[in-house]
Amino acid sequence: MKILIVDDEPLARERLIALLRDCGNVEIAGEAGDGRAALEAAARLHPDLVLLDIRMPLMDGLETARHLAGFDAPPAIVFCTAYDEHALAAFDTGALDYLVKPVRIERLRTALERARRFGSEDLARLGAAAGKAARRGHLCARVRGNLVLVPVADIQYLLAEDKYVAVHHARGEVLIEESLKALEEEFGERFVRIHRNCLVARERLAGLVRGPDGSIHARIDGVATTLEVSRRNLPALRKLVRSL
Repeated sequence: MKILIVDDEPLARERLIALLRDCGNVEIAGEAGDGRAALEAAARLHPDLVLLDIRMPLMDGLETARHLAGFDAPPAIVFCTAYDEHALAAFDTGALDYLVKPVRIERLRTALERARRFGSEDLARLGAAAGKAARRGHLCARVRGNLVLVPVADIQYLLAEDKYVAVHHARGEVLIEESLKALEEEFGERFVRIHRNCLVARERLAGLVRGPDGSIHARIDGVATTLEVSRRNLPALRKLVRSL
């Protein structure tokens, strides 16, 4: 069993490595010190199991688990944390187990055995349980085989294109395989729909302009072009602009 260890404290990672060496039949595939590094390592190393801390910088363990659940072959996840108040949220992300620090070797062995009993179909079922359990602060895309994480706070607008959604942000554009409807349901307080194929960040909305043909377009801070507003969404958008 290939295991990836994720914890922002080097001493905690060293302790887990020492415990795993006494468990047998495991391979320590790698280590990571935060959630972003964990996703990159998991995409590269394809671990069977991730031992995952919860409180970490850049991206916490709950959000990391949600992104891992979206992998084509998701690894099993076992949380290792000093804060047992996160237990319910951890299991909501589809985690196999939850270990409280300092981790005892008996509990670790139990978690490893549980992971060994689970096949790919079981992991897919658990991954589906992630649902909306952990609020994401990033969207994850693949660009030329590499994972790219875009902070939701940096997104200017989301534009549906065929089976993809183009995520336009301050540093460029990436494509993700998620539906615009699902993104609206998850981030509805942050984005407003201006067209059936477009969501705009509320805080980036700079106003409305009328085109030569009479159509209404939205101006977006930091974006050179304007975006068409549908008649259906225009009344609500006008009300929102007046409140800005």
